[in-house]
Amino acid sequence: MSQFKDIMTEKCPVCGEGHVFAKKGNPILFRMPKMEKNCKVCGHKFEIEPGFFYGAMYVSYAVTVAEMVAVFVIAQFFTSDIKIMLGLIAATAFLLSTFNFRLSRMLWMYMFDSRRKETAG
Repeated sequence: MSQFKDIMTEKCPVCGEGHVFAKKGNPILFRMPKMEKNCKVCGHKFEIEPGFFYGAMYVSYAVTVAEMVAVFVIAQFFTSDIKIMLGLIAATAFLLSTFNFRLSRMLWMYMFDSRRKETAG
């Protein structure tokens, strides 16, 4: 359960204390999240190698599809107009884009760095 908490609070996968993101981003102002290069607590380098986060795009895709399906299912209880449903789905995908960006990178890091935390602590 502590890994889930660390992922959701965007903590370092090695020490669990430092923050991974310096800025959260804002989709309405078209600002993307800004990652720290290294953990300010333990010095862990977040991008292990060039292109490390390319795989996080697949995680982001899966999270976005799950959100879209959920919005579609919930919207069916309120409307049967497909244009309204598509609008809700598009708005949800847009508004959650920076959250999905951060979440997918955190999940990707924890898939590869959580073993280091277990052996380091």
